[in-house]
This record gives sequence, C-alpha cells and structure tokens, in this order.
Amino acid sequence: MLGFQKKNDVPVGEARWLTVVSPADPDGTELVLEPDGHPAAKPFKAALVEDGIPFTSFAVDDVKTEFDRLRALGVRFTQAPMDAGPVTVAVLDDTCGNLIQIASPN
Repeated sequence: MLGFQKKNDVPVGEARWLTVVSPADPDGTELVLEPDGHPAAKPFKAALVEDGIPFTSFAVDDVKTEFDRLRALGVRFTQAPMDAGPVTVAVLDDTCGNLIQIASPN
C-alpha cells in the first residue's frame, strides 16, 4: 500500500532477507525488511508502539495528500496529519507491529 516494489528476496535459513525500492527510482536507496525472530525484537517493537514512537520515518511530498491516499486504501493511522513546526507529520500502523511516520516540510 505504500507503493514500494520488491527488489531482492534472499532466503536466509528459515527467514528471508527482503529489500524494497521506490518504483520511481528502482536503482536508488533500498529499504531492508528484517525478520523479527530474535527474542528482543518483539518486546522492543511492542514498547515503541505502546509509547507511540514510530520505528522509522519516510519523507513524502505532502503528508495530507499521502494521508488521504493511504486511508482510502485501508491504511490505519494512529495520528492524523499534525503541524510540528517546520514539518507536518502523520503516523500509521504497518500491520507488522511497527508505527511508521510520514513527514513533509511546511
């Protein structure tokens, strides 16, 4: 729903090492999606969510436009667009136990 496309999918034992990229720049920056099988991963993620702390943040051109687009696709936001001084931010639930922030300059 965020618009990434899979670039690499490498088996690593019982898990997989995945990378995704922007379709607008398939040879650009790759985001690594790590498995959360380590015993520390689930309590760490749960503590961040409980405190409302996003695991990561992505820059977008316009938070309000992206918020409307993603909500129409069924993405659940835990924080609607909010002016935070030099930026506008919103926070979504990625359905994998993480909060993800999107931000754009004001």
